[in-house]
Amino acid sequence: MHTLHQDLDVPPAINASGKMTALGGSVLSEAVITAMSEGARHHVVMADLLAATGQEIARATGTEDGCPTTGAASGVAIAVAALVAGTDLSRVEALPDPGDAPCEVILPRGHSVHFGAPIRQLIALGGGRPVEVGSANRVTAEHLSGAVGPRTAALLYVQSHHAVQKGMVSLAQTVDVGREHGIPVIVDAAAEEDLRHWPATGADLVVYSGGKAVGGPTSGMICGSARHMEACRAQYAGIARPMKVGKETLFGLVRALRDYGTDSPGGHRDRMEKLAARLAPLPGITTRVVSDEAGRDIHRTELTVDPAAAGRDAAHLAAELATAGVYLRDHHASTGRLYIDPRPLNSDEEEQLVHHLATLVEGYSGHKGLEGEDL
Repeated sequence: MHTLHQDLDVPPAINASGKMTALGGSVLSEAVITAMSEGARHHVVMADLLAATGQEIARATGTEDGCPTTGAASGVAIAVAALVAGTDLSRVEALPDPGDAPCEVILPRGHSVHFGAPIRQLIALGGGRPVEVGSANRVTAEHLSGAVGPRTAALLYVQSHHAVQKGMVSLAQTVDVGREHGIPVIVDAAAEEDLRHWPATGADLVVYSGGKAVGGPTSGMICGSARHMEACRAQYAGIARPMKVGKETLFGLVRALRDYGTDSPGGHRDRMEKLAARLAPLPGITTRVVSDEAGRDIHRTELTVDPAAAGRDAAHLAAELATAGVYLRDHHASTGRLYIDPRPLNSDEEEQLVHHLATLVEGYSGHKGLEGEDL
């Protein structure tokens, strides 16, 4: 019997890259799949389900209320729209034209990122006008304050490995500037794991992905004050209409939020240490275990590729592995480094990764110690 993977000629991927949108986010737990199946079997008043899901988001994040979205990207657009148009239906329906409303969204230049789409475009979709301040590697609180004017609607802070980590204004400083000028602060914390930390910083609206760290279906959420969340939900009568979330997704997101944190991911560092030692004999590959560059509690195996000894550079090695259906974290391939993220990998997939990597690196397809060892 053929599976849909076979019928569509889209085989399952071995994901050693992380909770990546390009690879489908998360593999869902049986509990989440069951919840989505329950949601699919009945009709429901969607406004009631949106409100109930918002309360589940509030419980998980320690905030007054929440607003579910199709993803963190739509969450940014909706959060901006909420601050530009509020609950005024005429303004909601006019977006992305803000009219005479304050619409400037100030962000550090090093946070003007592209994560599959430019964040500037998401700001514009919500009726905002992005205003970048400072330089790519240096932004201060004074840069933020100096850009505040009568048309300022929000300050935006991006907590992400995509953002520049060095020389940037801190979130605490950003919140202080917002408080000083009476300007709300939006935090894009899409892939962050501590759901309570970011709202507790004093940020007014915090955006998360539901399909990454949380382990839910492709989805997202905004959390904050009841007033701001009412304005976020109001956008479903405007620019958020094409971003509406299905009942099955909402049921799955609720189940994922309720289960989140009950299963400790512990052992990842030890696991990556063992993998690094196992891959170290490969020619042209130097291994070590590194922590997440954005400060999350994630440890990965780093592979530094010597092209002369390995027979190809890091980018080509990643591309060859991808052809075999194995995807490494390749954000720094141009600098010769690849990473293996343990979170999406089960033990069988890890074995396949080792096999493919060993086979590709010239002369070491059967190197003793790479195949068949305990992980």
